[in-house]
Amino acid sequence: MTPPGFMAIAHRGASSYAPENTFAAFDLAIAMGARHIELDVHFSSDGHLVVIHDDAVNRTTDGAGPVTGHSLAALTALDAGAWFDPRFKGERIPTLGAVLERYKGRAHVHVEIKGHSAGLAQKTADLVRARGVAGQVTITSFQIAKLEETRAYAPELPTGWLVGQVSDASIAQARAMGLTQLCPRADTVTPALVSRLHAERFVVRAWGVATEDLMRQVVTAGADGMTVNFPDKLLAYLAAGPLRP
Repeated sequence: MTPPGFMAIAHRGASSYAPENTFAAFDLAIAMGARHIELDVHFSSDGHLVVIHDDAVNRTTDGAGPVTGHSLAALTALDAGAWFDPRFKGERIPTLGAVLERYKGRAHVHVEIKGHSAGLAQKTADLVRARGVAGQVTITSFQIAKLEETRAYAPELPTGWLVGQVSDASIAQARAMGLTQLCPRADTVTPALVSRLHAERFVVRAWGVATEDLMRQVVTAGADGMTVNFPDKLLAYLAAGPLRP
């Protein structure tokens, strides 16, 4: 049995098996049984929200240059699949709106505010509200300013701060801001850390789960969830009933 409420979050979709942040990766994650997907957002040059991780398109498409230097039409014309495997030739950069519409009622979407453009968090919140999926979205970021913007503009949305390592200062700041989650790097997650954060009423969600050993470490430490590139392996491990404190 999967531990009640454990968030097995497909990181950029099932990105070990399909090109990250594409419908191919998200659809595969859903087919594997994932009910949580994670993605990254940036602005296009004409103010549309697009789903891509890097600041530039070079690594994951056949294009070049900064994401914010391309219009939506130019971005969606790029091939976002062939770099991963020729089988995925023709995959496109999706818009956030299209992702929210496609998986509405099927998955909880964890949106990482990746871009640095002004107004990105507000525009994300506007789109979530317009699609009627506020109860199915969590906003995360490494950028505390983007989380402050989200909390001020859309306090109804759960928020998670991605941190390298939890500190007394980050706990105090997250508590003062009213954040929902603290999201430490997986290799720093211990039962003691999870217990402390639970005592502070935070949801504990790990990132950077590069190996199955780290995956098991996070689960057995008692965390509430993690992002993982191989959701099938995490779901199989959870189904087998690993021991949790």
